[in-house]
Parts: sequence; structure tokens; C-alpha cells
Amino acid sequence: MKRFGSLQWILLAAGIIAILGLTGMNVYSLYALHENTLESSRENKKLHIAEFTDKIRYRFFKKFIGLGSVDINRLQEQYKSTGQFTPEVTKLLNKAAKDSIYSDIYFIPSGSDACQQQKSILQYGSNNKFQPTSNYSTVVCDGMGIARTQIKSLLGDYQYNNKVLFDSHRSITIVLIDPSEQEVFGYLTMPFNQDFLRNSYLPKVLAQKFGAEEHPGMNVWLRDWTNNEIIASSNPDATYDREQIQFVQNFPDFFDYWKVEVSFTDASTVAASNASLIKNFIVLGAAMLLLLGSLVFMFRSAQKERALAERQADFLANVTHELKTPLSVMQAAGENLADGRVQDQQRLKNYGSHIFSEAVRLRKMIDKLLDVAKANAGESLVEPQPTDIGKVAKSYLDKHQKFFRDKDVTLDIDIDKNLPAVNIDQNSLETILSNLIDNAIKYSTDEKYLGIRVFKQNDYIKLCIEDHGIGITPKNLSNIFTKFFRVEDSLTAKTKGHGLGLSIVKNLVELNSGSIEVESEPGDGSTFIITFPILSASDQMASPNSVSTESETESRNKELEEHVS
Repeated sequence: MKRFGSLQWILLAAGIIAILGLTGMNVYSLYALHENTLESSRENKKLHIAEFTDKIRYRFFKKFIGLGSVDINRLQEQYKSTGQFTPEVTKLLNKAAKDSIYSDIYFIPSGSDACQQQKSILQYGSNNKFQPTSNYSTVVCDGMGIARTQIKSLLGDYQYNNKVLFDSHRSITIVLIDPSEQEVFGYLTMPFNQDFLRNSYLPKVLAQKFGAEEHPGMNVWLRDWTNNEIIASSNPDATYDREQIQFVQNFPDFFDYWKVEVSFTDASTVAASNASLIKNFIVLGAAMLLLLGSLVFMFRSAQKERALAERQADFLANVTHELKTPLSVMQAAGENLADGRVQDQQRLKNYGSHIFSEAVRLRKMIDKLLDVAKANAGESLVEPQPTDIGKVAKSYLDKHQKFFRDKDVTLDIDIDKNLPAVNIDQNSLETILSNLIDNAIKYSTDEKYLGIRVFKQNDYIKLCIEDHGIGITPKNLSNIFTKFFRVEDSLTAKTKGHGLGLSIVKNLVELNSGSIEVESEPGDGSTFIITFPILSASDQMASPNSVSTESETESRNKELEEHVS
């Protein structure tokens, strides 16, 4: 049994460690999922930022979509003969001229030194023609110069008739190329309208793309990092803080000095993810507690079953011995009588008394075993009827006066008169009295005190049985009504018993709709308090049996005594 008990503890510890380990892994997985959800949301927003910069870039040259299909040789011939472009290119220039993003459109033929000599260059006018002008900003020549420098390294392998190049946020230059000759025909340069770009277009498109309604949980700024200037913001109410920036996106091929900077607030995403995480933690915690509770419950049940098995084994050993003792006495006395060796009348009487007392003792033991068997099988039948507990108790005490005198018991009886009736099986009540009084005397020391109180309290009748015996320790109080349980100490070890009496008492009390409790102090004795509800007047009138009287109880006791004899 001890080895089995150690194994149970080991398995319990292993089960708890396994549950805690699995719970820890689940907590980690849930937290990782929570972080991945936030990171995925942010990565998705980063993709939107990249798409935004590409969209802005496309906005600057979308008016010239179709230029790649233009016959560059025909364009050159048209320009050489008229100084103007072909109709199909002129149509594209007209669209660009109407776009507020450009301030003007200029053309500088390849090989021209107009910018170096500050000579006139061609400007596209309102009459849809190029005209010479000397009124142009340095932005035009800067853009053309950057384009000329970059295109030199590309001409050898370039197969298209145009190349779009940016001078940061200042201008766009379209280099017109003759791929067959690997020569540059000229440079179409368009300075940006800075007022429209900074104050109208970029703030509007940034707010539309990344405003709070479209993309909650993020603030986006367009920042000129060379001048430390905020050009536009998706949320004008948000304060820019360089320390809070979590992502920076460059523009592809243009706006070299401008960057899109992002601060993730993740308010809605974090709130939703946190709510989901908390719900999962609650479910996980409840499941863990349920598993732990089930494991502990099963362990405690196994412990109780093991303890019950040990008590049953002890009980079987004890009851075997207890049954043998009266049978041995009766057998020895019977043999002497049968052999005719006893002739003296006094000795015959003594032998008869021994046989009788041992038979009564044997019957009580068997009755207890039968009571326990019936309780286990659910067959403890009771026949309740209106009963005066005080009269039944007094009758029982009067009947056993000789027994109390022989045991030198000091009686202290206080039974109220004219008590209301309770609905109880009288045989059950006598069994309850017998077991509790027997225990009170059996576990008393030198002072054999027995106090009996019967009184009315509110709507209940209370029966109290008190002794000044060894008492019960607090740790044993919760187990005294358990079958086969016996308190382990020096006196109980010497006292005959099987741990059944109080279990039978509790079962009979509850079968009769009562309750039992015990108050005890080690060394000072114990008081068992039994409570039964008073029978109402209407129930008493409806009962087919009247209240039991003292004479009826005496009559039943005599019948029982005659049956035992």
C-alpha cells in the first residue's frame, strides 16, 4: 500500500508538471500569435506605403503614356523641318500643359549649349507650339544636366525611345532617344509647381490614402530631411516625434530629399488582438484549472479509496476476531454443559448468563453489519411516525438503569416536557441512542459522565448527548462519520470497535430528515447534537399513526428483549 501511495504522488506530480508545461507552451503560442498579428498588420501597412510612393511617381509621367510608341525618326524630321513636334506628341504635350503639377514645359535639343551660354531655349506655349524664351529658372538646366549625365552611361545598351529622369522634387526630364543610332534627340524638361505640390496635391493625397478612416492605427508624414521640414501629414492633429518613427520609405528614383515616415499606433488592431488574447487566456486558464481540479479530484478519490480499502482490511481482521470471541465462549460453555460436568445450580446459571450475554453481543455486531450492508445497498427502510423524542429517550434511559449503575455512569438528564412531535422511525431513534451512548461510555476515562438534553429550539427538536471523555482532535472531526474510521490513540487502540457506529448514526439521522454535528475538545469530551424538524399540526393530523407513548416503547422493548432471549 505504501509503495502504491508513493506511485500516486509521483503520478500526481508528473500530471501537474505536464499540465503546467502544456499551459506554458500555449501561453507562449498565444502571445507569439498576438505579436505576429500586430506585425502582419504593420507589414500590410508598409506595403500600402510602398504602393503610395509608386503611385506618386506614376502621377508625374502618366500624361506621357504612349510616348514609347512614337516614331522617333519621324519626330526628328518634323522638328528639323518645322521646329515643332508631330501631332501625336503635341497631343501628349497639351495634356501635360493642362496639369497643375507642372509649371512649364521646355525642350532643349541635343548638342545645344543654351544652358552653358544662358541662351534661349524652347518653351511650350498656350498656342500649342514651342517658342524661344530666355526667361527660365536654373531648375530647367539643372534637370537637363542631370539627365544628360545619367543617360551617357545608358545609351550603349538602351533600346527604348525615351527615358524618364527626376531631379529630386524639382523637375522631371524625358530624354528622347534614337535607339537605332544610340543618340539623344533632345530633353523635355518640366519643372514642378512647388506651391501646388506642397500645399495642395501631396497633403490631399496623403490624407486620402492614410487618413484615420482609411488606415487607423498609423500616422504618416512626408518629411524633407535636408531641411527638417514636414511637407504633409495624414493626420494634421498628430504631433511629429522623430523618436516615435518606426518605418521610413524612400521614393523610387525621385524625391531624393523627401521621405515618407510612419508611426504605428495600432490602436484598433492592438485592442482587437488584446481582446482576443485575453479571451484565449481566460479559456486556457479555465481549462487548466479544470484539468488540475480533475487531476486533484481523481488523486483525492484514489487516496480515499485506498484509505477505505485499508480500513476495510483492518475491519475484516477485527471483526473476524470479534466474532470468534463470543463464539469461543459460547462453545466452551456449551461443551461443559453438554458433558454434564457442571451440576451446581449457581454455576449453571452463570454459564447460561455468559452464553446469553455473548449471544446478545454477537447479535449486536451482526445487526451493525446488516445496517451497513443495507445502507450500502440503499435498503435502509424507515417507517417514520409522529414521535415524542423526549419520552422515547427517557424510556430508553430507564430501561438501562442497571447497565449505567454497573458501569458507574453519572447521569445528567434534562428532558423538556410536552415536546412537539417529530416524524421519525422509532427503531432508528433507539439505534441512534444506543450507538451514541455506547460510544460516550466506551471512550470515557475515569469520569464516566453522560449528559442527555432534549429541548425545543425554534422549529426543531434537539437531542444532545455529552460525555467527559477523551475528546476528538480537530483533524479527525471531519472523518468520524466515515465508515471504518477510528481515531488512532492509545485508548481507542485498547477499545473494541469497528468504526461503524457513527456511520450508522449519521445515515439513520439523514434518512429521518435530520442533521447531526459534533463539538469536541481533546481531553474535555464531546457533544453530539442531533436536530429534527418539528412535525406541523396539519401533517400530524394527516398521519395515520398517533404520537408514540412511553408504554408503547416499553412494549416494543420487551418484545425485542424476548426475541433476543
